[in-house]
Amino acid sequence: MSTLPGVIRRFASDSSGSALLEYGLLALLITALAIVAVTALGGKVSNGFSTANAGLP
Repeated sequence: MSTLPGVIRRFASDSSGSALLEYGLLALLITALAIVAVTALGGKVSNGFSTANAGLP
């Protein structure tokens, strides 16, 4: 049976999942930036479409 310090030592030295974690954080950052951009530009785009729609016969 493994002791707790041995398990912690093996967990700390294992770096096989670090790349996956980095890609996950990068995807989270891109998603957050996309949400901010859509929120910031959403009203302007909606107004532009409304103006264009009003100008159609």
